[in-house]
Amino acid sequence: MKRALPAIAAVLAACVCLASSDGRAADAAAPPAKVTAQCQACHGAGGDSETASVPRLNGQQKDYLEKRLNDFLDPTREDPHATAAMGNIVSSIDNASFAAIAAYYAAQTPTEAQTGAAHAAEGRRIYEHGAAAQNVPACAACHGAAGEGSGANPRLAGQHVLYLTRQLERLRLAMRESKTMYHDIKAMTDQQIAALAAYLGKN
Repeated sequence: MKRALPAIAAVLAACVCLASSDGRAADAAAPPAKVTAQCQACHGAGGDSETASVPRLNGQQKDYLEKRLNDFLDPTREDPHATAAMGNIVSSIDNASFAAIAAYYAAQTPTEAQTGAAHAAEGRRIYEHGAAAQNVPACAACHGAAGEGSGANPRLAGQHVLYLTRQLERLRLAMRESKTMYHDIKAMTDQQIAALAAYLGKN
């Protein structure tokens, strides 16, 4: 599943810690400090956003992040909210920095999904086995057994519940461009979306 990056405002430059608790960030090429300072204003230090409507970037798949940054350069691929939030920001960044930005956030320690949330058991069933009545395939087939993602398929585990819910709703309505996702979830119910977000996410 692709997911949109919400608003990043112009901010004063700030220091960014380039080492994660497990040391993986030390192996990543550091993007320009002024760029990561701009990102962290909304996405939090190391990409661990504290705002429910702003996606966590820490531990996200590098290929997915790099693709998303490039997608924002084409407003026809995004829902209007995402374009308004990210279009000008991404356009102001040297495209050559995209790979370094993606590598930096991919190397950060990911947030773990919460456990015991309401409807999480139903969400796990959908994630692992799909929902036959709505022709929804198993999410795990593309996003990994634990929601860790792979390549251009994003990590879902540990993402904000509200953010996951909104993105699934937008993908279902084709407000966010993804032919694969639209086909897979267009008949998904609100309850199923809520259950998936409860299983995968963390508030």
